[in-house]
Amino acid sequence: MQKYPVVIIGAGPAGLTAAYQLMKENIKSIVLEQSDKVGGISRTETYKGYRFDIGGHRFFTKVTEVEKLWYEVMGDEFIKVPRMSRIYYKGKFFNYPLTLFNTLQNIGIVNSALILLSYFKAKVQARMRTNWEAENFEEWVTDRFGSRLYETFFKTYTEKVWGIPCTQIRADWAAQRIQGMSLKRAVINALFGSQNAKSLIKEFDYPLLGPGMMWERFQEKVESQGSPVLMETQVTRVEREGNRIKSITVLQADKTIQITGANFISTMPVTALLHRMDPQPPEHVLEAARGLKYRDFLIVSLIIDEKDLFPDNWIYIHSPEFKVGRIQNFKNWSPAMVPDASYTCLGMEYFCSQGDELWEMSDSKLIELASREVVNLGLVSNINKIEDGTVIRQYKAYPVYDGEYQKHLKVIQTYLEGFENLQTVGRNGMHRYNNQDHSMLTGMLAVKNILGENHDLWNVNTERSYHEEFTVEESKQKVQALAK
Repeated sequence: MQKYPVVIIGAGPAGLTAAYQLMKENIKSIVLEQSDKVGGISRTETYKGYRFDIGGHRFFTKVTEVEKLWYEVMGDEFIKVPRMSRIYYKGKFFNYPLTLFNTLQNIGIVNSALILLSYFKAKVQARMRTNWEAENFEEWVTDRFGSRLYETFFKTYTEKVWGIPCTQIRADWAAQRIQGMSLKRAVINALFGSQNAKSLIKEFDYPLLGPGMMWERFQEKVESQGSPVLMETQVTRVEREGNRIKSITVLQADKTIQITGANFISTMPVTALLHRMDPQPPEHVLEAARGLKYRDFLIVSLIIDEKDLFPDNWIYIHSPEFKVGRIQNFKNWSPAMVPDASYTCLGMEYFCSQGDELWEMSDSKLIELASREVVNLGLVSNINKIEDGTVIRQYKAYPVYDGEYQKHLKVIQTYLEGFENLQTVGRNGMHRYNNQDHSMLTGMLAVKNILGENHDLWNVNTERSYHEEFTVEESKQKVQALAK
């Protein structure tokens, strides 16, 4: 039996941020992590000295407190990286963000004119409607950009990512991920340059050795102050008593440990959390948990005997004839990610679901597929240039916003809010497609709630105030009481 003031499940951005904030207030915590690396989906993997991300993570935020925390932890180990990405569609590469002459050249004046006409038609139709609200992704995007732009730049890639038709994806996801964008702004930016839009930033911060470096530093700092981070530790039971969590039982190698605490913060998939509770939640809550879906992800990292392949950080592959969804060039994130400057490491990213054809494919077949596709895309001249590769699979990478998720999540949220000493944070802890800065913000606010403040974590990344403002007072009396 072990006892800590705060018990944290998960050593990803949200969990480690919470542990770090508690450490700064002299409050001990323990972090329980199932895998052998910290950082969750923001970790950095290593293969034969080559370092690569699970999805690529830019460090840019409007949340001042999060930005301060990044620099506080990383210091001069941050580098500035110029942002460059493109879209591959129908055999051509489009600048992203769109530039006027490149787009005209690729799709032609006639198609460009038809896209604009489709856009104006959508705007006219929108003015004629009353009391109408888009319910799915297709309706949301078409309403704002027109049907032709939707078909050209949104439909195929989105369906590749999620594995379901755009008509089955909730409009919430579009509103969360594409907010602030408009065709008018895209044209203005194409003609006159970026107007300071978040999605159009020219450079971003990046840890020298990848995003996992950030979370390794967090781990070092919290452990140095007596708050352990237990790796390869699986939560098997969450004991509850009334509206309080009493203890957590974990399995570490062949050892079973029971941990009690005054407060609990969970970043594990909310579905798994509910199924580990003892006694189990009511059946309608478990039914809602069973209704939530996830999209899995795998990355095939290829080591290529070429010094320079292309200048992008990443390329989106919209063409449906290719299974790959996105390609990372890790050398262009940081030269230190590649141990031999005469070589390049590419990350071929495939969106899939556990049990489907891609997920079940052997590593050797996946490396073969990725090698063939990168050559057919014209990014590598000869398949013989590809010398090696490895595969990393990521379970539950993305919470799915299907037609039923909102109803199920509301049931779960209502149930969890009834607990006095439990908060769920982060992407999987809230079944919300958060960026890492918003996941960190939920961890920061969870600590502030423990200190006596009152923040609604479910509003993070939905309420504008949490995007651009973060000013809260510390509760010193509560800190002192908890630290004892």
